[in-house]
Amino acid sequence: MEAEQTPAVILSSGHRMPWIGMGTVSNPFPATDILASIFIDAIETGYRHFDTAAVYGSEEAVGLAVRKAVERGLIKSREEIFVTSKLFCTDAHPGLVIPGLKHSLERLGLDYVDLYLIHWPARLKQGSPPFNFPKENLLPFDIIGTWKDMEECSRLGLAKSIGVSNYGHKKLTQILQQATIPPAVNQVEMNVAWQQQNLLKFCQEKDIRLSAWSPLSGYGAPWGSPGVMESPILEEIAAAKHKTVAQIALRWVYQQGAIPIVKSFNKQRMKENLQILEFELSQDELEKIKKVSQRRTVSGDGWIHENGPYKTLEELWDGDV
Repeated sequence: MEAEQTPAVILSSGHRMPWIGMGTVSNPFPATDILASIFIDAIETGYRHFDTAAVYGSEEAVGLAVRKAVERGLIKSREEIFVTSKLFCTDAHPGLVIPGLKHSLERLGLDYVDLYLIHWPARLKQGSPPFNFPKENLLPFDIIGTWKDMEECSRLGLAKSIGVSNYGHKKLTQILQQATIPPAVNQVEMNVAWQQQNLLKFCQEKDIRLSAWSPLSGYGAPWGSPGVMESPILEEIAAAKHKTVAQIALRWVYQQGAIPIVKSFNKQRMKENLQILEFELSQDELEKIKKVSQRRTVSGDGWIHENGPYKTLEELWDGDV
């Protein structure tokens, strides 16, 4: 698949975002040069969109892969690759956002990112561990002040588009009421076992594109769920269409108008993930998929604390639990 054949959506910012993104988080984590070679394989396969974050530890490898891909002639220039990164919660506060993005750009070795997201609607004390942090490290979160700094990242040309991640409709409404640059993207958990239909409808009405992390429900990861990959409904559809269960699940996300962030470091599965563009789910199949039982894979319990900004999961997820 050539770069010009990779379908893209036009965001509210006016910039193009490829429909399928390559996820870059991994546990355990390969060395940077090994990870970069995997991402070069992905570029060779046809991927033009890489999703990283300050907390993932993969920014350096993504940047290295982009530079090597240019050197090898796999792509003509950096402009052919869409790079998303995310502001971690330790920097989610006015005055810390721009330095946080600049640190990401240093690790990436790039002058700008194509999309910069606030990773969670939460703030942690500086120096907090990225995972399994003590809940007393949770701090009050200035949702509007943090977004204003994101807008400045856009004005400075450090990020072509800006957005959020793991935001519900109430938090998005708060931002939209104050924003001079609205969020172009909201990246959330979305898959056939957590279909996000209410949030999807809200975002479509507000011209915010949904991007789907964990489109296979984290299958195989320690925190993952079998809700997608072991679904009898998906298995039946996959058998009838001579596709894999993963392809059916990813095609469903695509047909909802959302951008799946797929993650496989296996070159054959990388190819299979791109092949979702070559077939379509029927209305009857889509109706069957609506019957898949619903449950979040990532509950968000880690952000709930009596002294934190969210006392309940209902507050964190704006009632959509």
